[in-house]
Amino acid sequence: MRADARRNYERVLAEARTAFAEHGTDASLEDIARRAGVGIGTLYRHFPTRHALMSAVFQGAVDELIAHSRELADSEAPCSALVTWLRDIITHAGEYRGLARELMSASRDESSALARCSTPMNEAGERLLVRAQESGVVRPNVSIGDLMQLTNAIALSAEQAPDDPELADRLLTLTLTGLRADQVDRADKEAAT
Repeated sequence: MRADARRNYERVLAEARTAFAEHGTDASLEDIARRAGVGIGTLYRHFPTRHALMSAVFQGAVDELIAHSRELADSEAPCSALVTWLRDIITHAGEYRGLARELMSASRDESSALARCSTPMNEAGERLLVRAQESGVVRPNVSIGDLMQLTNAIALSAEQAPDDPELADRLLTLTLTGLRADQVDRADKEAAT
């Protein structure tokens, strides 16, 4: 990339971070371009879709979440490691209004730049989930896709209730209770009666 193109790219990215933080992920792309001192065409040359811009903005946080999953992968308490990582995801998704909603919708659209970001996240989470399942604490039929959707749903719920800062943690705790392997036996017994 030429030096001037690189500067434009960086300015658009910086302004998008600010705009998404201030106004949520549905911030005006025209305003972002104007604040970056470029035309809307320049923004679209670098980021052909809103999801492409969002993916670039959030790539640093995704990299941090993946790195943290690697740190947690050798934990002697695999279930706690998984829970810690899921809390990190909820915190990240809650940092920008609308991000959880966008992540949920993008998970069904494999062509989306946000969905492509989710592949390494799913792989990172899969390692933690498998370890928790192998330890016998988490149900064997839980998938990482389900967990990612649940974390985004929790973040979205918390976003809708800003006056309840404990909501995300309560919902995660409730969700985790249902993931426990000992709940499988209890549910099977209740279904049989």
